[in-house]
Amino acid sequence: MAKRGKSGGRNSQRPAAGVIEVPKGTRPDGPVEGVYYIDTGDCELIADQDNSNGWLLRINGVMSSHIDLADPLFLDFEYMRWMAALIESRWPVASGKGGAQPEPYRLRGLHLGGGACSLARYFHAAYPDARQVVVELDGKLAEYVRGWFDLPKAPLLRIRVGEAREVTETLTPDTRDFIIRDVFAGSLTPRPLTTAEFNSHIRRVLAPGGIYVVNSGDAPDLKNAREDAATIAAAFEHTVIIADPAMLKGRRYGNMVMAGSDAPLDGDPQLARRLLGGAVPAHIWNDAQVRAFAAGSPVRHDPAALSIAP
Repeated sequence: MAKRGKSGGRNSQRPAAGVIEVPKGTRPDGPVEGVYYIDTGDCELIADQDNSNGWLLRINGVMSSHIDLADPLFLDFEYMRWMAALIESRWPVASGKGGAQPEPYRLRGLHLGGGACSLARYFHAAYPDARQVVVELDGKLAEYVRGWFDLPKAPLLRIRVGEAREVTETLTPDTRDFIIRDVFAGSLTPRPLTTAEFNSHIRRVLAPGGIYVVNSGDAPDLKNAREDAATIAAAFEHTVIIADPAMLKGRRYGNMVMAGSDAPLDGDPQLARRLLGGAVPAHIWNDAQVRAFAAGSPVRHDPAALSIAP
């Protein structure tokens, strides 16, 4: 698993003894360590002992996010770095060196699952003209995150409170360049966000050339990952998987990053080198490898779709 990555495989213990519990209804300006009541339970804000500018967010006992207040381009969780690398391979970020610079991309991003908005904050720094929407189920958590962290204001970044599938189904076609799914209930993504019918909504909302990127957590048997891959491969012409070798071989619990698009995703040799150069070196599987990995696994469907199948 990526360091401190969002996943149900992490220790789900309750907040440690000695942490100050913040009374219900309070909202500090800026981050303050403590346990906070939210709509879906509680969250704990923890100062990063290895980084004086860093903060960790644990939601209902599961480590969810990391923020570096001084550097929005620092991502502590490996799987988030892999997602960022994949998106930047499609839309290269200006280097800042001498010579003519390309026009900035005006990307339109949708994040399903909010947490501390780490990736949304990252992409704002990488693509200052981007317009992003973060869909977060927990309204109180969204309010806290706005107060704690240096998040861009609307329209650059809007936090929309709602259930991810319901919100996605209301969106206008061809209006997002990338969509990131990073939603967990316990150790797995809620099933309604993993089906072929949901993927059809994702395809409808994505603009041509857009990328759908998901965080798929699984145990060593990789059953969930194979079904996730089969369902994404059924919806998109081009797919990739990014993970470290131990995860790809089913040797541990962890995170896989999967992506689908109507355009090739694995044609950038610099992407493979960048992934290998991280603190946790990762490999990228091309479309043929993804389909071989998923072979024999069922494509997930909504229960209603299954009930009317011939």
